[in-house]
Amino acid sequence: MKEIGLFFGSFNPIHTGHMIIANLVKETTTVEEIWFVVSPQNPFKKNKSLLHEFDRLDLVSAAIDGDYKFRVSDIEFNMPKPSYTIDTLALLREKHPNNNFRLIIGGDNLASFPKWKNHREIIDQFGLIVYPRPNSDRSDLLDLENVEKIEAPEMDISATLIRKLVKEHKSIKYLVPEAVETKISKEGYYL
Repeated sequence: MKEIGLFFGSFNPIHTGHMIIANLVKETTTVEEIWFVVSPQNPFKKNKSLLHEFDRLDLVSAAIDGDYKFRVSDIEFNMPKPSYTIDTLALLREKHPNNNFRLIIGGDNLASFPKWKNHREIIDQFGLIVYPRPNSDRSDLLDLENVEKIEAPEMDISATLIRKLVKEHKSIKYLVPEAVETKISKEGYYL
């Protein structure tokens, strides 16, 4: 069985912090591939700064182009809204029975993780890989057998800041992969 790390997010836009975490998970755990699962726009929450899901999918594709250990997934695009992580995991397991999936989350999400639908089932059947985040409190979930914490720099790169800089016609160089910077500029995203 191939072990796959699932990195969920809106990726609005994907940035260097996401890429660093994904690479560290790939290099320091038993995970063989990272799949970036792009979360679709919630029809009940209209956010003017949220790019259309297919544009965000394209940005992730541009960011990971050339790294055969990274993939992008649009699996949630056709799922009922809101889609819950446990449902996405079950569908992925059904579609890819020869893969073992693990969820990659930031340490800041552990405090609210017990509020997630079927959170114990996610931990027990899939497992978590947790990366450190600034100002996150330690969680007792880190003591569970199926929860692995990795060492990583505590980055606080903000997609909100990136969008603000673009809107102000300022450089986002080094905050996002070069291909993402080029695509944002070419398509006029976030202006």
